[in-house]
Amino acid sequence: MTTPRILIVRLSALGDVVMASGLIPALRARYPQAYLAWLTEPAAAPLLRHNPRLDELLLWDRKSWQVLWKEGRYGSLWRAAGTFRRMLRERRFDLVLDVQGLLKSGLCAWWSRAPRRVALHPREGSQWLATESLQHSPGPHPLIGSEYRQLAQYLGAPAQAFHLDIAIGQEPAQAAERALRAAGIEGPYTVLAPFTTRPQKHWFEDRWAQLAARWRVQGLRCVVLGGPGDREAASRICRGSPHIVNLAGQLPLDVSAAVIEKAALLVGVDTGLTHLGSALRVPTLALFGSTCPYADAGVPSTRILYHQLPCSPCHRHPTCGGRFDCMRAHTVDDVFHAGREVLELSR
Repeated sequence: MTTPRILIVRLSALGDVVMASGLIPALRARYPQAYLAWLTEPAAAPLLRHNPRLDELLLWDRKSWQVLWKEGRYGSLWRAAGTFRRMLRERRFDLVLDVQGLLKSGLCAWWSRAPRRVALHPREGSQWLATESLQHSPGPHPLIGSEYRQLAQYLGAPAQAFHLDIAIGQEPAQAAERALRAAGIEGPYTVLAPFTTRPQKHWFEDRWAQLAARWRVQGLRCVVLGGPGDREAASRICRGSPHIVNLAGQLPLDVSAAVIEKAALLVGVDTGLTHLGSALRVPTLALFGSTCPYADAGVPSTRILYHQLPCSPCHRHPTCGGRFDCMRAHTVDDVFHAGREVLELSR
C-alpha cells in the first residue's frame, strides 16, 4: 500500500482522543502519502477539527440514534444507519484502526468493509469484527498513550514519530484571547483542571481554592476550566475567591484548548484537559490517585504526582469508603512546590 486510505476510529472519550492523536504523526511517518481520516463523535470533534495532518474528520452522531431508538422511530433509525454505513463504504478505506476496542467502534470498522481492520485490545465481541487484534501489554513505567504507541510500532511506524498531536485553529485562538481579556487576564496565568467523570479521581475543592491563593501571591491568576456539567462545582471552588477566573462550562472545547496553550502552567487531575496540557507542551502538573494511566508524559514539561498506596490504583472500584486517601495525600504545599519546580524547569 503506497497510498493507502486509512481510518482511525476513536469515538470518545476526550482524554483518550488526545492520547490517540499521536497516531497521526506516526502514521504519516509510516505512510507519507496516505489519505488519513478519523471517525469520532461530535463531543470530541473540536480536538481534531483543526489538525492539518488529517485529510478528513468523520462524525457519528450516536446520540441522535439513541433518541430515535427511545422514541420508537425505528424506520428513521434504520435509514440513518444505512446512510452512515454507505458513507463509510464509499470512502473505500484500505486499513481501519479500531483503537477503542468496543462493540460500537468495532461495528464502525466492520461497516467500512476495509480489507484490513486492526482492533486494539478488543472486548465486547469486537474482536470478531476485525481481521487482526492487538493486545496491549503496558510496561512498568508506561509512556502516555502507551497502547497507541504499541499499535503504531505494530504497523511499522518509527517509535520517535509518535507524539501527541493537537492543533489549535486560528478562530479558537482568537476567541480564547477575547475570553481572557474579558475576564481581566492580561499577564501569565495558571489553568486549573479539577474535573473529571469519577469522584475518586478528584482533588478536594477547598484545596483548589487554597492553591489558587498561593499562586496569586506569586503573581499568577488562576483560570478554572471544565465542561457545562462542572459549573456548579467550579462555582463552589471560586466562591469567596475573586482572584480566580471561572470559565468552566463557558467555552467550546477548542477554545478551552487555546486557553491552555497560552497558559504559564496547568495543574489538573486525570482528565482530558490535563492531557491537553502535555499535548500542547504547556508546563503541566498532573495529580493521579485512583488511576495512573502513565508514569511518563513523554515531554519534560509535564510532571506526574502519584502516591502508590496498597489500594491504588483502584480505578472504578475504590475501597476507602469515600476518603480517597490517594488524592488526600496530595497536600496543597506539595502541589504548589511541585508546580513551582515545573515552572522553573520550563524557563
